[in-house]
Amino acid sequence: MSFIVIIPARLASTRLPNKPLLDIAGKPMLQWVWERASASAASRVIVATDDQRVVDAVAQFGGEVCMTRATHESGTDRLQEVAVKLEFDPEQIIVNVQGDEPLIPPSVINQVANNLASSERAGIATLAKRIRERDEIFDPNVVKVVVDNTLHALYFSRAPLPWDREAWNRETVAANAPLAGEWTRHIGIYAYRAEFLHNFVSWPVGRLERLEKLEQLRALENGVAIHVDESWEEIPPGVDTLADLERVRAFLRDQRGGRA
Repeated sequence: MSFIVIIPARLASTRLPNKPLLDIAGKPMLQWVWERASASAASRVIVATDDQRVVDAVAQFGGEVCMTRATHESGTDRLQEVAVKLEFDPEQIIVNVQGDEPLIPPSVINQVANNLASSERAGIATLAKRIRERDEIFDPNVVKVVVDNTLHALYFSRAPLPWDREAWNRETVAANAPLAGEWTRHIGIYAYRAEFLHNFVSWPVGRLERLEKLEQLRALENGVAIHVDESWEEIPPGVDTLADLERVRAFLRDQRGGRA
């Protein structure tokens, strides 16, 4: 089974400008992501960007890059342009690894690609982890996924789904919510086939996607099955804020024995 990793990298982050190029232990963050992806079983790792500064940085560390339009609304749209430009076979499996995941384990990249390759039903494969902290259930930035008995997604939401009708009410929901392993956090790594990407960009934004601001709901609204497996490894959080960046810097500094 052969798969390709594409890393969408844009510099126009509102919370952390120029995020992919920010320094972590002497390397741009994007290089850390590229190195993790290159340690997977991928036959090819491609950075997709709309900015010449990213192209130059990727050239510095010896990676492959594909320049794309600046008008894309999502990383998925950017992936589809790469698939068109590089003339991928419709059955080519592509794993979308976000450019702000410098600590992503290579094994989970392999896992999501293998899951899609093994599934006759799914058009997408992704991963999840059990929620262990009560606050995460009620945090709208933590996307919850509800899965059926065949490991396919029923729904993704920012809301605390499923709702425990017997245990929760308006007064006690946050303080006394029990954790019985029923809540699952979605992890934003995806495997697609190129043909799915071509279909996806032709569909209008769905009503559920518009409400939740979750583009995977566009696939569900159009009848695409999404395989959801529990991640083999813990996946450290990505970098969205300056505090996240400092946390990753400290983690890697500790790993390197205190060296910057």
